[in-house]
Amino acid sequence: QVQLVESGGGLVQAGGSLRLSCAVSRRTFSSYSMGWFRQAPGKEREFVAGIRWSGGGAYYGNSVKGRFTISRDNANDTVILQMNRLKPDDTAVYYCAARDGVGTGLSRDYDFWGQGTQVTVSS
Repeated sequence: QVQLVESGGGLVQAGGSLRLSCAVSRRTFSSYSMGWFRQAPGKEREFVAGIRWSGGGAYYGNSVKGRFTISRDNANDTVILQMNRLKPDDTAVYYCAARDGVGTGLSRDYDFWGQGTQVTVSS
């Protein structure tokens, strides 16, 4: 079992920034894809960003393009989500996820999930 633990959430004013991290407690193979999803009350879980553990291009949901950046630190088994120019609509619980295979934007395709970290953006 791959275990994921998110941290870095909190309260920030609109226009501010937060940096989320996802610590992986067990080795993930190079074939894994890492993703960030978010879920706001009353809404479906939404794809935010993804990246292959082995490298390659990152990919983003339309609502965060140009504002969020996903990156990886292979040596420390950590995935980062840098969030800039935050908006109230970004308020949600953010989840780190992993999939053994090609990355997708569908939450149902992912095998492992963290417990989530709350991000609240005030107007």
